[in-house]
Amino acid sequence: MLPSTIQPSEFNPYYKHYIALVENVNLVQALEKGLNTTTAFFESLPDSVWNYQYAIGKWTPKDILQHIADTERVFAYRALYFARSNNAELKGFDENIFAENALASNKTIGDLLQNYTLVRNATLSLYRNFNETQLMQIGQANGSVMSVRAAGFVICGHEIHHCNIITERYL
Repeated sequence: MLPSTIQPSEFNPYYKHYIALVENVNLVQALEKGLNTTTAFFESLPDSVWNYQYAIGKWTPKDILQHIADTERVFAYRALYFARSNNAELKGFDENIFAENALASNKTIGDLLQNYTLVRNATLSLYRNFNETQLMQIGQANGSVMSVRAAGFVICGHEIHHCNIITERYL
């Protein structure tokens, strides 16, 4: 399954930007590449940047890495739920409340990177075990349609998006 094969009917148009950021490779390859690229990216950040906010009220790179992992957990759960259910419907989540309650500033960089790595490896295991029928399953989250495969590519594009923001606004 390549991101170029996903139909607009499989996701809310809001997510088109994220999916477009992903290379045209199969989903497991995109997840694997993201694991390596994102880990290397965050490991390369200078210590002085980790607690930096480019404007009042904006997240720090610590907050962003925690957000990437939290969002991946949410979208992986959606994918699992949609793959295992019929006509699944889930509530949304408020990323700002999640970020506020995650307390990323109290965590070490090593802990945040380990958390991200563990989450990604769990997501890889999940997607490696979906078959073609399950990848095509569709459910609703936050009132929007999403297929299992679209959720996987959103996970990949979401982390690329946030790494791009760090590069543009924090470095």
